[in-house]
Amino acid sequence: MRCSSLALALAFLAAPAAAEEITPAPVVAAERAFAADGLELGVRDSFLKHSAPEGIVLAPEPRLAKAVYEKPQPKGPPLVWWPLWAGIARSGDLGFTTGPYTFDGQPRAWYFTVWAKQPDGSWKWLFDGGPPSTIEGAAPKDSPVTYARLAAREAGSPAKAMSEVTAAEAALHAAARTDVKAAFLAVVADDGRITGSKAAPPTTRAALEAELATRPASIAYAPLGGSASAAGDLAWTYGAAKWTVGEAEKRGHYVRIWRNDKAGWRLLFDELLEAPPPPKTS
Repeated sequence: MRCSSLALALAFLAAPAAAEEITPAPVVAAERAFAADGLELGVRDSFLKHSAPEGIVLAPEPRLAKAVYEKPQPKGPPLVWWPLWAGIARSGDLGFTTGPYTFDGQPRAWYFTVWAKQPDGSWKWLFDGGPPSTIEGAAPKDSPVTYARLAAREAGSPAKAMSEVTAAEAALHAAARTDVKAAFLAVVADDGRITGSKAAPPTTRAALEAELATRPASIAYAPLGGSASAAGDLAWTYGAAKWTVGEAEKRGHYVRIWRNDKAGWRLLFDELLEAPPPPKTS
């Protein structure tokens, strides 16, 4: 009996170590460090410190963050935010976080940030911006973060992943020209989230369908960019959007996260961000 136990112990020690569990914890840590610097350094300096060289914001068109924040600014009132939902690629190099934020102590909306791991091992954000969703009822600061499940499949390379995502997005855009709600319901993941209105981000299918009901029946989308993880299992995209409300023409942008599920590429996150109307000319 003792020999048998000894053999099992030796076999266990000789076995290769189990692969490290992949979770969005590093992305959450990066977001929290970013938020802490936001209080310490102010918006401008913290955004510059934590943005990737190719990081963009909508101002209102997509622009490099380093160009938007190049001029010195006062520290300003406190901007406080915290992550409540996060996801990461199996290759551990692309992820996202989202959660509520307040400005000068007043509740504002939800942010959304896309993160990429840098060659030196640090995390920097690729995109930062979110919809006007209410933070009423949101969990308070330092609450546990919900993790999106990992992708089920890997395309094998970023190039192949982006080719597949581009095709999936083209099909979505074609369908959205005639029936936005049906188009998105056909591709959204069962744990996906769709935002853009003032309602709280949906966490149930019923709330997701209610969110889609706030959108116009037809939207014209045009892709502008994005990138995929090294494993080809997670991708983010962004682009322009146009629609009409009554006779008024509206425009804005979309930002998405696509995940490579068993059934193919599925939409894990989508936000529609309406651009402010152009200033009136005298």
